[in-house]
Amino acid sequence: MSLQVERNAAVAVVTLNRPDALNALDTATKVALRDTLRDLAGDPAVRAVVLAGAGRAFCVGQDLREHVAMLDSGDPAPLSTVREHYNPIAELVTGMPKPVVAAVRGMAAGAGASLALLADFRVGGPGTKFLMAFANVGLAGDTGVSWTLPRLVGPAKAAELLMLAEPVDAATADRLGMLSRLVDDDEQVLPAALELAARLAAGPTVAYAQIKRQLSAAAAGPLSDALAVEADAQAVCGQSSDHRASTAAFVKKERPVFEGR
Repeated sequence: MSLQVERNAAVAVVTLNRPDALNALDTATKVALRDTLRDLAGDPAVRAVVLAGAGRAFCVGQDLREHVAMLDSGDPAPLSTVREHYNPIAELVTGMPKPVVAAVRGMAAGAGASLALLADFRVGGPGTKFLMAFANVGLAGDTGVSWTLPRLVGPAKAAELLMLAEPVDAATADRLGMLSRLVDDDEQVLPAALELAARLAAGPTVAYAQIKRQLSAAAAGPLSDALAVEADAQAVCGQSSDHRASTAAFVKKERPVFEGR
């Protein structure tokens, strides 16, 4: 299978599994990823998601062999994949009502880099590299990179990374804010991501979903819109079992236990 899903308690690990192709995204993989993310978003038993790649790369983006073959055959799929696959994937990751952690081991290029940047957290190692490869094959960015990258590195640096399409090493990615955590050993990238996801899965999932919603709204609109979303988000959180239980635990000087509801 080109996509594997494993459950580790409340954490779902979604692994791109085409290591011989550096986890390039062919049509079957994109469909499986889109549909899997949709299923996980609606599964209350899943409280955090880890995105990973099998082998020595996270994901090098679109499978260009398949892409070229489709172009040569006159197949319209290469021109429709953004709307059919990449856009829904971007919306599902950013709208996921639970935290998403990307374990970025090795190269993340093109749509693979975009996928990693969509996550709430990105863990990398010494061998991690990002490459906004789109311009190298005469394309603009996709999979939400025009939205995520400027928010992480600023608009000027985003333009540079997208237009010059030069690789970004792990230390630079960490400095720019493209990585949330940089570990010392590539072998520890996935374990560190799993540890972070487990911590998040044990947290207040309802609040995390509302925080993601707040940040998205605040990035797109004026203060008045952000304040309105904050008021609504607090109303949602205030009605949650986790809020009531955790405030009661605080008063009793006990450690709260969050159940994600």
